[in-house]
Amino acid sequence: MSEPTTTSQPDEQGTADRGSNRSHRPASTAFKNFVMSQWAPRAELGLTPSDAAPFTVARRSALSDRFSGSRLVIPAGSLKPRSNDTDYRFRPHSAFAHLTGLGTDREPDAVLVLHPVEDGAGDAGLNHHAVLYVRPLAPRDNEEFYADARYGEFWVGARPSLADIEALTGIEARHIDELGDALAKDVGDGGVRLLVVTGSDDAIEALVEELRLEAGETEDEQLLSDDLLVEATSELRLVKDEYEIAQMREAVARTIEGFEAVVRALPAAKEHRRGERVVETTFDGHARLEGNAVGYETIAASGEHATTLHWIRNDGEVRSGDVLLLDGGVEVDSLYTADVTRSLPVDGEYTDVQRKIYQAVLDAADAAFAVAKPGTKFRDIHAAAMEVIAARLEEWGFLPDGVTAAEALDEDGQQHRRWMVHGTSHHLGLDVHDCAQARRELYLDGTLEPGMVFTIEPGLYFKADDLAVPEEFRGIGVRIEDDVLVTEDGYENLSAALPRRPEDVEAWMASLR
Repeated sequence: MSEPTTTSQPDEQGTADRGSNRSHRPASTAFKNFVMSQWAPRAELGLTPSDAAPFTVARRSALSDRFSGSRLVIPAGSLKPRSNDTDYRFRPHSAFAHLTGLGTDREPDAVLVLHPVEDGAGDAGLNHHAVLYVRPLAPRDNEEFYADARYGEFWVGARPSLADIEALTGIEARHIDELGDALAKDVGDGGVRLLVVTGSDDAIEALVEELRLEAGETEDEQLLSDDLLVEATSELRLVKDEYEIAQMREAVARTIEGFEAVVRALPAAKEHRRGERVVETTFDGHARLEGNAVGYETIAASGEHATTLHWIRNDGEVRSGDVLLLDGGVEVDSLYTADVTRSLPVDGEYTDVQRKIYQAVLDAADAAFAVAKPGTKFRDIHAAAMEVIAARLEEWGFLPDGVTAAEALDEDGQQHRRWMVHGTSHHLGLDVHDCAQARRELYLDGTLEPGMVFTIEPGLYFKADDLAVPEEFRGIGVRIEDDVLVTEDGYENLSAALPRRPEDVEAWMASLR
């Protein structure tokens, strides 16, 4: 086949500029003069410190103590394209949100910098002075006002001013254009080291890397330093403060309301060819109305789909006789999220086999709750649940011939994990899998302390083609997940208001329908 020929000439307009071809923005001097004139003075927002602001001082203090003499760079992150020139809704990096108290969609491109100062001469006697570098509201005689589709007031609404940011956070605010010079000050010969939270903003990481290379640091030294800062910001969230616990309660309460809405929507879900989408959109719509969004993609898995641990396609039917596994969490405006799962009988009543599986999972969860108290190793939560799971599978005759529950629980066994390959618990907070960069000795091998919040979520999943179990078990997946706060003398199940026992689930569903 011959090559096609063309007579077109190269386009002098670069590809980066061609997005504007879809519209025609006026460029005349007359337009510019007119569009930037005759505006009333902007009303004062009258912002006051957020409820989180007093708590962020202590969080920054803990970080300051670990990195005396270093300049700490914590980016909020940048807007991410969804397609072409359309961006995803912005959510700041969790370390940034934790240290500033800024939630919802605040503030793309912002960077929190903790500048080192003489011992005790910083904020509230700290070794650092905090500054937020942000892109503030542009004046109306600036073309950004009407011409910038990403940041302009005409396009995305008014941004806060520097004074607004300071009032809201209690942190000094400066223009983002000052960031480069501020980061470079005293780096290298001046004795200041730069550390950046990675994985949030590529442009800021590149700037920091350039400054460090100019100062003579090796790449290995840079990575080691950054890893320590990422680790530290993650470990700061292992124990929640009073404000964080209140936000977790709020997130759980709104999540329970979302589960109630789903139960009411089940008749409609059964009638739709994509019934799982009815479930998903019901929960997600509630999360958007009552919070910031969902904390993660909702799992609305009916029937066989419930045996896929992270089923988020949610395009299947919701049939009579199915168990619907709903795993969802509302993220409130502060960005703290719940993470709750219930396995609901679509028709309101469990079959005998479904109830049998459900009760085994519930017993495993209760065993995990029984050891949740200060002084317990985090890993013991999982171990307690697995003892029940292994024992029940042995009782049912599902373990391989000759293998006992005790042998399965041995590290060289683990045959019971065929039907539950995930862990029983993870920390919860600003991220659904919070504190993920914490050291193993503080997380998996760590000891429970008052103020820790985590999930307890055992499950059993019998796939439709699993020949190792009787036919009546196949195609059924059950998970029960609750959010747990460690208290001074034990635990509090934050999601206890959502029924857990099978008979209570049935009665609750009947009351809503």
